[in-house]
Amino acid sequence: MNILLIEDNQNILDGLEYSLKKEGYNVLTCQTIQSSLEYLENNRPHIIILDITLPDGNGLSFFEHYLVKYHIPTIFLTARDGEEEIVKALNLGAEDYLTKPFFTKELLARINKIVLRNKKSAIIKIKDIQFDLDKMVVLKGDEPLVISPLELKILHLLFLNLNKVVRREDIADHLWEWTGNDVSLHTITVYISRIREKLETDIIKTVKGIGYRVDEEE
Repeated sequence: MNILLIEDNQNILDGLEYSLKKEGYNVLTCQTIQSSLEYLENNRPHIIILDITLPDGNGLSFFEHYLVKYHIPTIFLTARDGEEEIVKALNLGAEDYLTKPFFTKELLARINKIVLRNKKSAIIKIKDIQFDLDKMVVLKGDEPLVISPLELKILHLLFLNLNKVVRREDIADHLWEWTGNDVSLHTITVYISRIREKLETDIIKTVKGIGYRVDEEE
């Protein structure tokens, strides 16, 4: 599992990098928002540990305006313990937060909680469709479906955001990252139509004028 650690305090950076690697995680470290952006252009870590106060900007703003659309579990590190800041981080979609100083074991426990939850939800079943998120395989009943790589990525994005609307503009942004090509909203409609035809199950809901949603079964 790959963890991106964004922290400008060298002592904290070195200590956490050592502890995380000792636990078997692959760790990439960045000390600024700019270096993080450069890394994220071509990489998607499984978890992000993000300091709120960075030399070239605010971690909360970075998360709100850039990271949030990638839906990567993010744990904030903050030297501040103000309720307003913590609530804002959680409302933006942050996974968790720790106030400095903190115990490394506490951070590891919170990371393990994310890992265990992801393992439990690695296979998602909606009606007669199963999506193995680890193997990136879609089954209808017991039969694997033949889906193009881009269709699979779009469906993966929808499954990662169960019960949430994925905006068509966000899908377009992801398609641009995956292909390097600008994609019209009409093209997204065509992709969704093709996916629906292959699934032959009405699990993808259209939220008119906004985007698409897949709901968990009750």
